[in-house]
This record gives sequence, C-alpha cells and structure tokens, in this order.
Amino acid sequence: EGTFDDCQALVKAMFNHHGFRDAVSLSGVNSINWARIVAQVVYYFTSAVALGAPTRTVDFTVPTGNFGDIFAGYVAKKMGLPVRWLRIASNVNDILPRTLKTGIYEVREVHASASPSMDIQISSNFERLLFELKGRNGAAVTADLRAFRDSGALPGDEQGWRRARQLFAAQRVDDTMTLDTIGETYRRSGALIDPHTAVAVAAARVEMNEETTAPMIALATAHPAKFPEAVERATGIRPPVPPELADIMERRERVTALPNDVAAVRTFLRTHARRARPKRGAA
Repeated sequence: EGTFDDCQALVKAMFNHHGFRDAVSLSGVNSINWARIVAQVVYYFTSAVALGAPTRTVDFTVPTGNFGDIFAGYVAKKMGLPVRWLRIASNVNDILPRTLKTGIYEVREVHASASPSMDIQISSNFERLLFELKGRNGAAVTADLRAFRDSGALPGDEQGWRRARQLFAAQRVDDTMTLDTIGETYRRSGALIDPHTAVAVAAARVEMNEETTAPMIALATAHPAKFPEAVERATGIRPPVPPELADIMERRERVTALPNDVAAVRTFLRTHARRARPKRGAA
C-alpha cells in the first residue's frame, strides 16, 4: 500500500536494521545495490567507443527516475570517458529537472504516467550524487537527508547546485510527447520503443541542434512488450513478447498486499524467507 517512494523507504529502513538484514541475508536487485550501477557503467563505455571515443566526445540522454542509470554515466565520466553532457530525461514527475532549474529539491505529489518506472519523487541514487556534491562529507549528507525527511525539501546549497548544473542538463517530457515520439520513431525507423526510452529520445531531440557535433546517445531501458497498450496506442502495433516469455500472461500471478509499515514487511519476509542465517555458535 502506497507509492514507489514509500516502498523504497521501507527497503532502506530494513537495510539499516542490521540485525534483520543479516538474519535474512537481505539483498537488493535495483540500483540501491552498487553492483547494479557498476554493471551499467559498462554500456556507457561500449556505446561511446562504438561512436569514436576516446578521441570523440559524446553526449548521453537517460530516462531517469531513481537516478541510478545516469549516476553510472557520472561514474563513467569520472573514470575518464569523454562525456560532454549527461542529460536527465524526466516524465511529469520532474523533481530532478526542477532541482536543476531552481536549486530546490522538494517533494510533490506523484502522478501516474505512461512511463511508470519514472513515477518517483525521491530518487534513491540522488543521495550518491549529493555525497559527491558535498565533497564526500558523509556527516553533511546525513544532516541534509534528516532535514529532508522532516520537511520534504533539502536545505539550500548554492555551491552544490551550481556544481550539479555543470554536470547535468535536464528535460521534462509529458505523456503526449512520449506517445508522439513512440509513433514518430516507428514511422522513421521501424523500431518499436517503450515509453521510458521514448522519454529519453524526446528529451534528446529537444536538446539537439544543427551546431552539435558530438553524437547523442539515448539509452533504451525497457522492452516495448512491457507496455503493449501504450505502444499500440502510439503505433497501431502491439509489440510481440519475446519467445522465451511467450506464456508469461498465462502464468500464475502471486501478489500479497502489505500495509505501509516496516514491521509488517519485516514479519512477512521473516516468515517467507527460504533460509534465515543461523545465530552465531549454532550448528
């Protein structure tokens, strides 16, 4: 019960409960896990080299909700990849474009969109960028996040905001523009793209101009068959499911609704975990 942001807050709370975390061997598979970001760094290098790097500068536009994928781009740039701009492509839940424009990171209502993985207000990996902008001062980050939890807004930081604007650009894309881009991309190239990818392509086109010499790479982050209704509405074509998942819609769906309460979620996980780690000294 609740939003993605509510769920993510519960997950973080469980990771911070070290006794529980160790007892059930808790692990995350989204971009909370640093390993996910490390893996994503690879395709920044792969795509850039395919277009002439390191002797050629490149730009990236990334559909961004939880800030993990584009933070991988930041890591690649810090590693030496010649990236000129990292462009944040956001849907109507545009906390990141608003932050870059105004310097104010402030939570607002989450709105349902055609790109649901981006329907986020509290971008988990923005904390990792905040750590960089604060000169890797963990105490300062902790204080800011405590204030954020209390007020719904980060304390102002003019220096950090200006540094962020030197690293990132951002563009907001609404659902109409998203669906138009899916349709236009199909008509021009024959390629079906999902709504999240379309947000990136639309944002990239807004930013490009005839004087730009660096190639723009828009990251595709989902298969169109995950969003058949939106793709069909935009193109008239229902995207086929990959053969290995052809029977996915006929498989049994397992859903358990839980209250927005960390104790209830911990109890559920303890009950259903396949194996709990034995206590020290136990056989």
